[in-house]
Amino acid sequence: MTASPAMQRYAAEIYRLQQDHEQVPLSLLSSHVDSSAQAISSMVKRLQKDGYLVHEPYRGVRLTEAGEKIAMPSLRRHRLTEVFLVRVMKYDWATAHDLADTFEKGINDQIEDRMDELAGYPTRCPHGEPIPSKAGVMPEVRDEALVNVPSGSDCVVSRVRTHDLDKLRYIAEIGLVPGTPFHLLSCAPFKGPLKLEMKPHDHIIGYELSQSLWVEVSKRGAGNKLPPKTLSK
Repeated sequence: MTASPAMQRYAAEIYRLQQDHEQVPLSLLSSHVDSSAQAISSMVKRLQKDGYLVHEPYRGVRLTEAGEKIAMPSLRRHRLTEVFLVRVMKYDWATAHDLADTFEKGINDQIEDRMDELAGYPTRCPHGEPIPSKAGVMPEVRDEALVNVPSGSDCVVSRVRTHDLDKLRYIAEIGLVPGTPFHLLSCAPFKGPLKLEMKPHDHIIGYELSQSLWVEVSKRGAGNKLPPKTLSK
């Protein structure tokens, strides 16, 4: 059984979405795929029939092991294309994702190999997402959401998980791109701002923006402690 390129692209999108959702609702899939509701429903039925996903009515879909396997070639091509667009063609990393959606459809295996070579055989896309190998193996990434990291921790930006153009451009402007080290000085409680110590300037970022940042922690801090409660007399 061979999955078509369209099936691989759908599987790749579901793979991305299920990193944050136990079940991917069809409405969410529809918002990320440029297809009609009828086309999406037809493709989901086809993927389910071929054993690539499980669809639970009113909950959503999730890929099977076979479904994750057919997602790898499309994920590899997309993320490799993003690197090529940024490193070789000098496009803005904020626009790379949307451009790659169109650009990758005209790429064959020979062109993919050449792009890989010209881009320096990358293992991560510009946003830090791992690039599967040609054999379809997804590298393991051990990171965590910055919002879950205690203050006092030493971190390195691992992934920037947003496609919002304004957020990506601001993140690049203040230097929080993948590979950047920083010290988490403080994190205000109740979804307050985070203060980062980094070179050449410290920065304060809001909770909403910090939700897009995933980090590798080299030294874990003790965290902020709320003042003890006092009983009124």
